[in-house]
Amino acid sequence: MSRTVRHDGPLIIGGGLAGLSAALEAGPRKVLVVTPAPLLQACSSAWAQGGVAAALSAGDDPALHAADTAAAGSGLVEAAAVEALTGDGRATVEWLARLGAPFDRDAAGGFVVSLEAAHSRARVARVGGDGAGRAILSALVTAVRAAPHIEVQEDGRLRSLIRDGAGRIRGAVIERNGRLVEVLAPAVVLATGGAGGLFARTTTPSTLLGEGMAAAWLAGAEILDPEFMQFHPTAIDVGLDPMPLATEALRGEGARLVDRDGAFLLGAAADADLQPRDVVARAVFAAQAEGRGAFLDCRAVGAHLAEEFPAVFAACMRAGLDPRETPIPVAAAAHYHMGGIAAGTDGRTSLPGLFAVGECAATGVHGANRLASNSLLEAAAFGRRTGRAAAGETSGGGETLPTSAAPDLTAGALQILRETMSRDVGVMRDAAGLAAALAVIAGLEADAPGALPLVAARLIAEAALERRESRGGHFRRDFPDAASVARHTRLGAQPQAVKSFARSERAA
Repeated sequence: MSRTVRHDGPLIIGGGLAGLSAALEAGPRKVLVVTPAPLLQACSSAWAQGGVAAALSAGDDPALHAADTAAAGSGLVEAAAVEALTGDGRATVEWLARLGAPFDRDAAGGFVVSLEAAHSRARVARVGGDGAGRAILSALVTAVRAAPHIEVQEDGRLRSLIRDGAGRIRGAVIERNGRLVEVLAPAVVLATGGAGGLFARTTTPSTLLGEGMAAAWLAGAEILDPEFMQFHPTAIDVGLDPMPLATEALRGEGARLVDRDGAFLLGAAADADLQPRDVVARAVFAAQAEGRGAFLDCRAVGAHLAEEFPAVFAACMRAGLDPRETPIPVAAAAHYHMGGIAAGTDGRTSLPGLFAVGECAATGVHGANRLASNSLLEAAAFGRRTGRAAAGETSGGGETLPTSAAPDLTAGALQILRETMSRDVGVMRDAAGLAAALAVIAGLEADAPGALPLVAARLIAEAALERRESRGGHFRRDFPDAASVARHTRLGAQPQAVKSFARSERAA
């Protein structure tokens, strides 16, 4: 039997950069933040290495940043959302700095910026070379713990959303210490992270299983482009789960992708390895599939690698290899979900009372392929907007509908799902593999109908099967070319399965 708690302010589910940014900006309205693990644990924000992309230097401006973002997104980037994102860039970085984020500075006090793939300018503000995520999030955690309007519960897991008869979201079912609690609130903000944990090869916390997206879908929210998963080309392949990440900034500093014989994977040109991530990920995947192996040769970065990229250096040394002397074995791994809950720049979804922000949301800024380091910018910039919008919500008056918690997957079933997704819904897809994945999902559903990870996996796999083209992070062996018209996948509420696809179009 669950108990009911009423909270007069936003309920934020998730404690990464997006959720905490929203919580801080929602004040002075009372905010309840619920996370399944202590802050700084089990969230992708803390693991981000690259930094925050923003137009911060002379010779750069938000319009150039927006153009690069649109080019990477392969025809599916929404211009208004990107203009809002890039226009907020400098103000967001400065806000984070005021909170205590220790960005690297030059002698004049300006932000040190680095070049990452598909950016036309060096514009990634970093911390300690490759420690941006944890350093930035640590500053926000300190601010949140000191904020009198914020209460944090670090032992709560989302199990389902609560609706009323008019379709408004009225709260969420949260599991705490094995007991269910119905938390009613005028606004629910989902900041639950991505879906990388659905894949056996991932650089994200393995607990991120797309459950926020799945719960929103079951409640009737629109889902946008769930098939688009970004696979990072340089996950360190030393048998760990999750896989440590070798930041893209290494290639910006001269590291090169080679096979076991030292041949370049993408050609000898100096900028060959700085192409969009989907291109580089497929080259790494192909080299492994052909038996040539894939390695990141960092020897050109030099002796300063340990100081400039301490996280990568430590991960390699723990695995028994010195990246200053030995190329790092790498593989393409699930890294970022571009699709998710359709949301505006202020987090509003298709359901009144429900907001989504961060990786669980799809705002249109990433399109089919996220530009490097735009995700931390989006989390903070749109997190702030979402917090302010959610703070303005008032409670609805309708009766809530009965709800129940979704069943859990066993550890064995989850492992089967993860292996299936990496094998059949990974870097290279085709109809046969996607159909095989859906058959496995159906078999698992027989034992755990409505389990949130299975709902999320089905959304991704069925949308990937329906998209009969290759675009951005979605590549079909059997449809290797892009369609002449770029179309979004928009999924409305269908509680059983994805059976039809509403498409919005734009010229490719």
